Amino acid sequence: MTRALRVRSLGAGDVEVHHCESELLAGNPAGDPATREVPIYIPHAASKRDERLPVVFLLVGFTGTGREFLEDHPWRRGVVLEYDDALREGRVPPAILAIPDAFTKYGGSQYVDSSYLGPYASHIAMELTALVDERAPTLDRRRGVIGKSSGGVGALHLAMRHPSVFRAAASISGDAGFEGCHAPAFWECARALVSYDGDPQRFLAEFLQKHDLSGDRFGAMNTIAMAACYSPNPSLPIGCDLPIDPKTGERIESVWRRWLEFDPLVACERYAANLRELAFLHIECGRRDEYNIQFGTRRLSARLRELGIAHSHEEHDGGHRGIQSRYLEILPRLIRALM
Repeated sequence: MTRALRVRSLGAGDVEVHHCESELLAGNPAGDPATREVPIYIPHAASKRDERLPVVFLLVGFTGTGREFLEDHPWRRGVVLEYDDALREGRVPPAILAIPDAFTKYGGSQYVDSSYLGPYASHIAMELTALVDERAPTLDRRRGVIGKSSGGVGALHLAMRHPSVFRAAASISGDAGFEGCHAPAFWECARALVSYDGDPQRFLAEFLQKHDLSGDRFGAMNTIAMAACYSPNPSLPIGCDLPIDPKTGERIESVWRRWLEFDPLVACERYAANLRELAFLHIECGRRDEYNIQFGTRRLSARLRELGIAHSHEEHDGGHRGIQSRYLEILPRLIRALM
């Protein structure tokens, strides 16, 4: 399952980079690679004292890769390096950090099982948890998951559907209230497709050559990528059913309903019993979030209260970007809930 390992030493721990040859992702219709790089951060204390620690999976947002968690640019330090500093200074409890690679040719997987992109939720919940347990001194059944934006909704998705695997979850500006955060981009998608006579296949052919996300192109790519996750259809050239008529912009309700099954506002009702099993559940968003996620998160918190699901809900003065510091605010609480 794994091969070639390299190690990077930090102040309070080591990052071991494994290559996972996934059986679940092999042969996915999208043609994305099944071999994935999986960095695992292990505190020095665990190896020195033979101490077993909880595991936290870090999920990156749409179009991102897990490498940004390891970034060491003088102006932009990744979450793992910030955590390592805090651990060395005694400001956070020790934990093992695992970083999945769920990037796809469309920019991400939303950490769900898609019949077109591949079963990324199962890959993480089954293959990667086994890999981490094999390679690191983990505490039995003491796993959490945290992410921002698409990583945030991914964390909720994994916790809802795999509560026996993940006992704690935190969503930082995670997609909630799809009508507010995704539907506005449908008009951008329709506008971007005008130049291609409404043909998303032609748009994608050019995008996959140039990777141009300027103007309305980001909204178009976001819509197509989300469709590949939430309304996949491997029989179509683009691998999914779009939620709109690309020439008129008219909503296709049967497809939209498939999307809403993944909206935490809807999914929390189906998976309420699983959410009640969690040792820790946190949701938050900035009051100035550009994708309107603050409003969906407020509604989600209210719905969780109605369902009797214990959780914490916070807001801050930021927007959707530049809020990496929120990880270090939440990680200590999440880790302690797992100990």
